[in-house]
Amino acid sequence: MSDQPTSTLPRFQDRELSWLSFNHRVLQEAQNPEVPLLERLKFLAIFSSNLDEYFKVRVATIRRLLKLKKKTLAKLGEDPARQLKHVLAEVGRQQQEFGDTFRNQILPELRAQHIHLINEHDLSDEQRQWAQQYFRDHVQDLLSPIILDDTLHHLFLKDQTVYLTFFLTQPLQKKKGEDDERVLVMELPTKRHGGRFVRLPDQGEERYVMFLDDIIRCCAQGLFPRFGRVQVHAIKISRDAELDIQEEVSGNLLAKIKSSLQKRETGYPARLLFDPAMPREVLRAVQQKTNIDASELVEGSRYHNFRDFFGFPDLGLTQLKYVPQPPLKHPTLPRTGSFLAAIAQQDHLLHFPYQSYDLVLRLLREAAQDPAVSAISITLYRVAEKSEVAKALLKAVKNGKQVTVVVELKARFDEESNIKWAEKLQRAGANVIYGVPELKVHSKLVLITRVEEGRSRQYAMLSTGNFNEVTSEIYADHALLTADERLTHEVGRVFRFFVDRVPQTGFEHLLVAPFELREKLVALIDEEIRQAQAGKDAYIILKLNALQDESMIQRLYDASQAGVRVELLIRGISCAVPQVPGQSENLQQRGLVDRYLEHARVYVFGNGGEEKVYVASADWMVRNLDRRVEVAFPLYDPAVRQEVRDLLDLQRQDNVKSRDFHNHFIGQDDAAAPRIQAQTATYAYLKKRSTRR
Repeated sequence: MSDQPTSTLPRFQDRELSWLSFNHRVLQEAQNPEVPLLERLKFLAIFSSNLDEYFKVRVATIRRLLKLKKKTLAKLGEDPARQLKHVLAEVGRQQQEFGDTFRNQILPELRAQHIHLINEHDLSDEQRQWAQQYFRDHVQDLLSPIILDDTLHHLFLKDQTVYLTFFLTQPLQKKKGEDDERVLVMELPTKRHGGRFVRLPDQGEERYVMFLDDIIRCCAQGLFPRFGRVQVHAIKISRDAELDIQEEVSGNLLAKIKSSLQKRETGYPARLLFDPAMPREVLRAVQQKTNIDASELVEGSRYHNFRDFFGFPDLGLTQLKYVPQPPLKHPTLPRTGSFLAAIAQQDHLLHFPYQSYDLVLRLLREAAQDPAVSAISITLYRVAEKSEVAKALLKAVKNGKQVTVVVELKARFDEESNIKWAEKLQRAGANVIYGVPELKVHSKLVLITRVEEGRSRQYAMLSTGNFNEVTSEIYADHALLTADERLTHEVGRVFRFFVDRVPQTGFEHLLVAPFELREKLVALIDEEIRQAQAGKDAYIILKLNALQDESMIQRLYDASQAGVRVELLIRGISCAVPQVPGQSENLQQRGLVDRYLEHARVYVFGNGGEEKVYVASADWMVRNLDRRVEVAFPLYDPAVRQEVRDLLDLQRQDNVKSRDFHNHFIGQDDAAAPRIQAQTATYAYLKKRSTRR
């Protein structure tokens, strides 16, 4: 439909560089002086944690591609070596910016607030004595150095774990045949110590904190008194975390997942981070004993695992943290009494973390106790380690309910928790279904069956977020509670597929992947194109975590060329390139990073004036549309639909936390424009609604 673009920009943004652009938006929050200082430390931790996962998954995948035969590589249509070069160059640039942010912005501002993150060189005599006593009392017995000599054939480094290297030189008492130099490696005992940071005694209003690493550096000479010089540096390895599982129908998937989890710890190295000040002799010794290739070496900094800043000491300085946002009361659900009765009367929409996740737990606990409830079905994608959701399901089993639990064992990095609860539920008597062969179950569904006046009535919860009370405190999600038979009947069909594995088609209301979601989304886009070609107002608004599927992006380009206004709110990856002449003039894109992780997906289509609004678990990626069980659900209740549109409009108007395609802040050039910070405005909007009882 569209002409060839005249721009020199690529038709599609590279997925890997787009993800790195997203992580740079996280780093921008750490740099933002309007963000409370201790929260900026957490954004450094998020950036670091994100990058660790990126190397374990995406970079490890690119490295695997490099091992393919040339004919196979030719079919990929891209050069993984070239892609890896670009990725590592951008990672290097961002890591340098990260270091500059930490050293030249965060640390000086901490000092201005009387918070001193000091190292072993900054200690006063009194502090040094305190640190040495602390080391003897709390640290020394946790250390287990390994000598890298001829007796050690292989050194195994655990994934995502900081190790300290010790380079011992200038022996004071040399034994016959003993080398003048020694290299030792020791795991930093963060977990056994109870954290990465040590708080020293305050001095008046001055507060002092040290890395555990630096406590050890301070006392390292005393560990090795026979050497005149001891140099200490840090290293960390990230291993390939992809689970190469053949999800065929036969075989025990649970056993395969368990086996793969064990392999993850010994997976192929994706990178070895090292302190650039480390002597070359030490780095060579580590390489030799670990068999790590030079191509996997990545120059880091003095400290690794900045994700440990999630555990930075609480100094009681509330003014350096976000203003608390206590969970709001729900405007339509009762304070006391039955939730199911309230759902029978009307639809209700939940918004986390603005409202308490106790609402979900209360619903499940009520269903577990209600004598009229006969069955509960639920999908579990990421289960909390101490899951109150799972405990409510165990109570339901104990009370004689038929409980069906679809547990996704392939939810990356949450497999162990999922397996633990799946086995507990199965032992208790629940019908546990371990996902679907060749598909990931990513939909978030609950179906409750209740016998009322001699007939079964069903109640459903359809959510964009996991049934996980821990992540609900930081993930911004929507959930619909409904007894609308148009929706509950089709939710029942999805659960029937989980049981009998017979593909389902012909859904009239839900958009369900991998069966019809892609086709129905294309049909909705095509309808907007027809409206535009007829001279009518036509628009598409998409809020997604990720937009990667090139065929869907091309369809959005076609819509843009036809005159459809396409507005994208993308938190993470986007492979679309907006506002390119001859391609996407009518396509705009922004991304929002703020206090909470935007996780809800919303699709809006103008539909000739009878707007259609869907809320979903699915991003527009190939994996979501073709290789996952996903559900997008329509909002039929006018009040509920308007509520989602109001909240979506706040995000569209955000001129404080929104960035454009190039990561430039939107709206900051217009100083006269009223400031709209979507997440703050969302809390105010919902707070106002909560008082309308």
